Amino acid sequence: MRALGIILAGGKNERLRELTYKRAVAAMPIAGSYRAIDFSLSNMMNSGISKVAVVTQYNSRSLIEHLSSSKWWDFGRKHGGLYVFTPYITRDSSLWYRGTADAIHQNLSYLKDSHEPYAIVAQGDAVCKIDFNRVLEYHVEKRADITIVCARMEQELHRYGMVEVDEDNRIVEFEEKPVDPKGDIVSTGIYIIRRRLLIELIEACAKEERYDFVSDVIIRYRKQKRIYAYLHDDYWSSIASLPSYYQVNMDFLKRENRDKFFREYPTIMTKVEDEPPAKFNQGSRLSNSLCSSGCIINGQVDDSVLFRKVFVGRNSVVRNSIIMDGAYIGENCIVENCIVDSKSRISDGSVYITSGQGDIRVVSQKEQYTG
Repeated sequence: MRALGIILAGGKNERLRELTYKRAVAAMPIAGSYRAIDFSLSNMMNSGISKVAVVTQYNSRSLIEHLSSSKWWDFGRKHGGLYVFTPYITRDSSLWYRGTADAIHQNLSYLKDSHEPYAIVAQGDAVCKIDFNRVLEYHVEKRADITIVCARMEQELHRYGMVEVDEDNRIVEFEEKPVDPKGDIVSTGIYIIRRRLLIELIEACAKEERYDFVSDVIIRYRKQKRIYAYLHDDYWSSIASLPSYYQVNMDFLKRENRDKFFREYPTIMTKVEDEPPAKFNQGSRLSNSLCSSGCIINGQVDDSVLFRKVFVGRNSVVRNSIIMDGAYIGENCIVENCIVDSKSRISDGSVYITSGQGDIRVVSQKEQYTG
């Protein structure tokens, strides 16, 4: 494909509360065995993009560990490959990334040293499956300067950039995270732009000390540039809030979603861990749940997602919950409508129950028993 990739995965997120105290949003676990960034990486590789840069900053350690070997996404190659960029001190600069445009500017040599005519900029917290070849064909057909992949949404519209288009799908208005959203078309944060134009716009932002890609490029140039919306009519979600993260994982309890992402070619790929299959001991019960490798189940699990190496004790009930890697749930416990953080330990007899109507409780490692 005649494009290179940039995945922006460095932002600080407070809406996921304790879950992002020690990990980047792009490293958040999804669907039992995957990470959020796996979807953007796989979409690019499956579309024939062989050169991809991941720009990260906040809590980057877990993300960098996940990306330590590029072979899982087939980026281990002589030409192209996977690049991970973090802020670094030079003679001219010692600043952290001050925004998405500044993050690209501080790594502008990646764009200048490349030869691909187009650049695809994506986010590290989006869960979707998309063929960028179709988006690029649309971009060329419309003779667009910038094409934004958009989707129709019904909930939490105030979290997104809201887009208004004309009859030709040209964007006429773009409002970032409006208080009073109008319409239902949102930006997914995926952009296609000619590489040389991207360099020109980013350098213009830097000269004027502007740092945000959305407000200082998309919104500022929406009248001067031909910016079009490409409507993605399949599954898409951002995990940038606690309710959306919970719902995305619950969505993968539906077989049609699992088949689409993980069984239908091309599939979403991830780093493989060498662990034994899940073990279900006598007396355990499981219904409509995902149970990952290394799990040991002695109790009852209903409508839940269990990540790697989770232990559920005897007579314990886990229902409508997400249990992250290495969590330990003792005996005679009840966990309902909760997210249990990685390596958390829930003592015998503990009870964690919420209403489940948008009320999601995060149980962290430091939290003690509450009956």
